[in-house]
Amino acid sequence: MDKRYDLEERLVRFAGDCIKYCSTVGNTFGESHLREQLIRSACGACLNYGEAQGVESKKDFIHKNGIVLKELKESRSTLKILAYSELGDLLIRTELLKESEELSAIFGRIITSARKNLSNEQ
Repeated sequence: MDKRYDLEERLVRFAGDCIKYCSTVGNTFGESHLREQLIRSACGACLNYGEAQGVESKKDFIHKNGIVLKELKESRSTLKILAYSELGDLLIRTELLKESEELSAIFGRIITSARKNLSNEQ
C-alpha cells in the first residue's frame, strides 16, 4: 500500500516529524510553550486515530475522528504562530504545515461522509 494513503502511518510520521522539528526551536518561554503544544497536539491526533479504530458505534467513530481533526487544526495553528514568529527550521515547518492541512482535509471528509452515512441509516 502507498504510504501516502495509510492514515496511521501519515499521522505517526507527522507526530514524529513535529518532534524532530521542535528540536530546531529555541528555549525561551514562548518557544518552549509552542514546542510543547505542537508535540501534544500532533501526538494527540495520532493517538486518537488509534482509538477511533476500536470504536463500538458509528457515533463514537465520528466523535473520535472529530478529536483527531481538532488536534490537527491545533497543530496547524501552532505551526502558523511559529511561522509568524520565524521560529525553527523554515523548510521543515513549511512541510509540516502542508501535511497538517492535507490531513485536516482528509479527516473533514471522513467525518462528513460518516455523518451522511449515519443519517441515511436512521
